[in-house]
Amino acid sequence: MERLQERLVSAEKALTAFQELVQIEKPNSVERDASIQRFEFTFEACWKAAKQFLYDIEGIDVSSPKGVIRSSRETNLFTDEEAIQALNMVNDRNLTVHTYNEEISIKIHSNLKLYCSLMSSWIERMRKSA
Repeated sequence: MERLQERLVSAEKALTAFQELVQIEKPNSVERDASIQRFEFTFEACWKAAKQFLYDIEGIDVSSPKGVIRSSRETNLFTDEEAIQALNMVNDRNLTVHTYNEEISIKIHSNLKLYCSLMSSWIERMRKSA
């Protein structure tokens, strides 16, 4: 349980840093790239916290981000719609290595507010159930 608490704290800190940049209405290219990088950090912290949550609380051992999201749906950490959004979030996370391509960067950035809200809910639900 101690490891779960550490992971949740880490996810909350990453989310707070991510939220700072997501609030910028018309980011320049540097702010856009920074927000995408903070998205990467936050996503990593969240899915790893969820992996630990599923193991400690639900007794489910899952090793991939998409597996963690599917199991989060099965344990009611996500609704069906949120699980679909979260799977799309994984796909966008996997595309972040291509942010040198402005078209991809703009596409990913357009989804960041949704992802920020989704990860915030995910962390909050884990906190309530832990």
